[in-house]
Amino acid sequence: MIAALAFYLFAAILIASAVMVVTARNPVHSVLFLILAFFNAAALFLIAGAEFLAMILVIVYVGAVAVLFLFVVMMLDIDFARLREGFQRYAPVGAVVGGILFLELVLVLGSWTFADQADDLRLSPNPGATVTNAEAIGRILYTDYVYLFQASGLILLVAMIGAIVLTHRERPGTRRQDIGAQVSRTGSISMEKVSTGAGIKALGIRRPPEPEAEAPKVTHDSGHGHGGHH
Repeated sequence: MIAALAFYLFAAILIASAVMVVTARNPVHSVLFLILAFFNAAALFLIAGAEFLAMILVIVYVGAVAVLFLFVVMMLDIDFARLREGFQRYAPVGAVVGGILFLELVLVLGSWTFADQADDLRLSPNPGATVTNAEAIGRILYTDYVYLFQASGLILLVAMIGAIVLTHRERPGTRRQDIGAQVSRTGSISMEKVSTGAGIKALGIRRPPEPEAEAPKVTHDSGHGHGGHH
């Protein structure tokens, strides 16, 4: 009874927060509602007995992805009013794409069939086993699917290296710090104590003389009067 009430409570909050993610005008509020949706989904996983998925959802999605979304939205100065200007222009294309995705979901759910033991195993995610859910997933992941797991790790490694290379690529006209040239410099650097108020002249450094102001040119009239020679 308590588990059923908790399930409906978390499910209702999850649906409401998911709707607010889409309908909220402020993108920061959308990300906060997304974090709330992740927490409630993790609670539903705990009720279903999948504690590993609940832990991954909180650590990865809430602790990394959602926080990254929040920082990006808050740091970037995005003109959302300008982005909404072309909504009506692209609304038909979006409606077509949304309709295609909806039809695909209908086809997938229409061909779904439940196993004969589904009713008996619905409340027993790990029946008759002496290991926990996380240990069972680990055994399957690192035995039957170990090669696929290593391949996914290599793909993520290549993506990370590509992002680093694109970030640190050489651009013409940029000035970078050359640590090797600084370390291998020749000569010595000395420090001298200069009395207060002496200025740079005490070190023998003199400023270039300031250019003298040119005297204004005075033009003289060669005539004896305003009319010149008579």
